[in-house]
Amino acid sequence: MRLFSCPSCKLAVFFSNVKCERCAVELGYDPATHRMIALVEGAPYKPCSNHPHQVCNWLLPAASPETRCRACRHNEVIPDLSIPENLPLWQRMEEAKHRLLYTILRLKLPLFDRTERPDDGLGFQFLAADDPKTVMTGHAGGLITIALIEANDAEREQRRTRLREPYRTLLGHFRHEIGHWYWDVLVKHTPARDGFVALFGDPDQDYGQALERHYAQGPSPAWRDSLISAYAGSHPWEDFAETWAHYFHLVDTIETGSSYRITLTPRVDHDDLLSTSLDFDVYDPSVPMQTLTDAWVALSSALNSFNRSMGLADAYPFVLSPKVYEKLGFIHALVHAPR
Repeated sequence: MRLFSCPSCKLAVFFSNVKCERCAVELGYDPATHRMIALVEGAPYKPCSNHPHQVCNWLLPAASPETRCRACRHNEVIPDLSIPENLPLWQRMEEAKHRLLYTILRLKLPLFDRTERPDDGLGFQFLAADDPKTVMTGHAGGLITIALIEANDAEREQRRTRLREPYRTLLGHFRHEIGHWYWDVLVKHTPARDGFVALFGDPDQDYGQALERHYAQGPSPAWRDSLISAYAGSHPWEDFAETWAHYFHLVDTIETGSSYRITLTPRVDHDDLLSTSLDFDVYDPSVPMQTLTDAWVALSSALNSFNRSMGLADAYPFVLSPKVYEKLGFIHALVHAPR
């Protein structure tokens, strides 16, 4: 994510800001130009109808007949706001979802909602239940379900520990599930399918049986040689979705580093394995995947070292094999393929 500046006084501001801390001007994000806009009198913009709930700072053209912004138009079901504890959980949901949509728009990926395409348009439903086990996070036919309880940090950490996952975040859920939707959009009935099969495997194998086998037997002992996570070994669809999510992790974090003009040149790095300069546009399709992966090795190593210095778990607790880098390269080519 890039750093923004207040258009009124030029103070650095962040993606979710609704007001400048220096000059107090009201701010909103314009997804068409990827800029922060000052909401002064006469500005040709209006806020999203979800703005009063403090879940959205995105803008629409003032003349637009739409009331919801480019991100919120994908919402199909939101939590019951008559229950007070649901609002802060929904706010966290929307923060992650808006960050996801930011990356999608910056990458210029196909994007259509369920009004535009009722059968397979992208939609989100954020569901709560008395028994959290009755709501399963997942994707089906363009509709992504996220269990509201996943926005509760303590509950999500319990699930991460119980499932023995090294990493489980709300943003990670969004990036993983959108990978399933983009498999349908960009791979399923396209020439990219052959390359997918060669790298990830046969997507037509029974999904239910594959998951049962995974949970009963666990991953192959050598899964790290070719998979980004143990769960990626359950089915080629999950392998793709996990790899897609990690590509988004990589892109977003490198853009952040670039915004801060980060350059890494450790004195002890005589072979330049941990050295990098992030002075390139991560969204430029002409940038080769090797440039991204070289930068990522150095940047993720630094991030993990910073976390350890604070007594925290690694920010990126994964070791990527050459096969995984090849799969990330497939995603990179797929994302930037001419359409």
